[in-house]
Amino acid sequence: MAEQASSTRQGKTGNWLALFMPRPNTASRTEQVRAGCGALVGLLLTALLTPLLMRAGGLDGSGMTFLIAPMGASAVLLFGVPASPLAQPWSVFGGNVVSAIVGVTAARLIGNPVLAAPVAAGAAIVCMFLLRCLHPPGGAVALTAVLAGPAVHAAGYQFAFVQVAFNTALMVAAALAYNNLTGRRYPHSQQSSLQPTHATSNPPPTSRVGFAPSDLDAVLQRYGQVLDVSRDDLENIILATEMQAYERRFGIINCGEIMSKDAVTVEFGTSLNDAWTLLRRHQLHALPVLNKARRVIGVVAQSDFLRHGELDTYNSFAARLRRFLMPYEGSHSDKPEVVGQIMTAKPLTTRAQTPIVELVPLMSNSGLHHIPVIDDEDRFVGMVSQSDLLAALYESRLKEPQAVPA
Repeated sequence: MAEQASSTRQGKTGNWLALFMPRPNTASRTEQVRAGCGALVGLLLTALLTPLLMRAGGLDGSGMTFLIAPMGASAVLLFGVPASPLAQPWSVFGGNVVSAIVGVTAARLIGNPVLAAPVAAGAAIVCMFLLRCLHPPGGAVALTAVLAGPAVHAAGYQFAFVQVAFNTALMVAAALAYNNLTGRRYPHSQQSSLQPTHATSNPPPTSRVGFAPSDLDAVLQRYGQVLDVSRDDLENIILATEMQAYERRFGIINCGEIMSKDAVTVEFGTSLNDAWTLLRRHQLHALPVLNKARRVIGVVAQSDFLRHGELDTYNSFAARLRRFLMPYEGSHSDKPEVVGQIMTAKPLTTRAQTPIVELVPLMSNSGLHHIPVIDDEDRFVGMVSQSDLLAALYESRLKEPQAVPA
C-alpha cells in the first residue's frame, strides 16, 4: 500500500510539473530558420537605417541608441508568429509608441523609479487595450522609458516620437517585405474566411450545416480573454479538423477515383461556335482549355459566353448569341473569336490524389462547378464536377455503419 501511495504521489507530482512545460513546437525547421533569419534582417536594417533617418531629418539623436532592446521582442512576434493579432502593424507600432509615451509621462510625474516603472507598465497595458494595439514588447518599452537613464529622460517625448517610432516603423516595413517574400501573408487578416456568396446576406453553404462565423464569435465573446491566434486561422483550423474527422469516419476518396477521365477539352484557338456546340452537345457547364503539352491554361464556361457576349439580358437573346458566335470574315475584329479570348485564365486545379473533402468548400462556397484534375507533371488527366462530388459523398454515406436500435 505504501508503495502504491508513493507511486500515486509521484504521478501527481509529474502531472503538476508537466503543466510548466509547453507542448512540442509544431513549426518545421524551415519555418524556425525563416523566422530567425527574418529577425536578423529586420534588426540589422533597423539598426543601420535609424541613425541615417534621424540625421536626414535634422533630428537630435544625442544620447539615444540606434536600437532599443524591446525591438528584439517585437522581432519574435513580427517574424516568428506574423499571423498573431499581437504582431499586426497597428498593434506593433501603436503598442510601442503609446507605451513609450506612457513611460515618459510616468517618469516625469513620479520621481521614484521603483514606483514609476510598474505604474508605467500597468498603464501602458490598459492604454494598449483601449486603443486595440496590444503588443507585449510595449510593456518593455514603457519600462525602458523609466529605467534607461538620464539620456532617455533628457530626450523626453522625443524618445517616443523619434527613437521608438523610427525603430518600430522600420521593423514593420522589414516584416512586410520579408514575410511576403518568404511566403507568409502579412498583414494577416483577422476577419472570417467564410463570406456570404452570390452578393447576398446568405451564409456560405458549409456554414449552414457546420458551424457559422457567428457561432465562433459568440464562443470567443464568452471566452473573454486575449487569444494569440488570428480569427481566420482559428476558423480554418476548426474547418480542417472537421474535414479530418470526416475522412476518419468515411474513409479517404481521392479525386482520381471519381473524376471524368474522358473529358471534353478545347484549345486556345478553338472557335467560339465550336466550343459552344461542345457545351450544348455534351450538356456541360465548362470546358478545360489545354495547350499542346496538355497543361491547363484556362477554363471556358457558359458564364463566359454570357458575360463577354453581353447576353445577361434576355431581350433578343437568340439573335445576339448567333451574332456573338458567328466568325468575323474580315481581317480584324474587335469581337472575341476564339476560346482563349474569353476563358478564365489560370484556373484553380486539383491533384488526382487530393481527398474529395477538400473540394467541398471550394465548390460550395466559391461557386465552382467544375475543377480540372492534373497529375504530378501538371498535365490534365480529368475533370471533377459537382455531380461527381455529390455522388461520391452520397455513396460514402450509404456505406457508413448504421446504429443498431437498442
